[in-house]
Amino acid sequence: MTEKVVGGVPDRFEFLEHMSDVYVKARGRSIIELFENSGLALFEAMTDTSTVSKRIERFVEAEGFDLESLLYKWLENLLILYYAEKIMCSEVDVREFRIGKKEEGEEYVLRGVCRGDVFNPSIHEARVEIKSPTYSLMRILKDVDEWTAYFVLDI
Repeated sequence: MTEKVVGGVPDRFEFLEHMSDVYVKARGRSIIELFENSGLALFEAMTDTSTVSKRIERFVEAEGFDLESLLYKWLENLLILYYAEKIMCSEVDVREFRIGKKEEGEEYVLRGVCRGDVFNPSIHEARVEIKSPTYSLMRILKDVDEWTAYFVLDI
């Protein structure tokens, strides 16, 4: 299947053609960089993040039972930050990635900081409104020297 790229930031993430939603292909040299770039892609879908200052800093964390559920929860928690405080992030910095054991199986934990500013329509371009991340088409792949995540953002 050929991927038609319709936008993005080179070497970090691409927006792929999709009939009704935002389809993202994020990349990273490490799993941490992959989650950082995935988070940035969420905000880039909503605005031009190059116009967003790094005035405000917020702590964000997520837990999941595998990498896909962790990615979903990470994106969801970043989106909640936007809807709760109208903060649009232009930098996402993962500080901790950990896999632990629980009675029910493995537990994946991600902790980080995002920096940005309150969305201001007179300064920041309004692109699309993201309702939620989805599990549709979601997959995370590891190659020799690169991680890749595919996911869809519902608009």
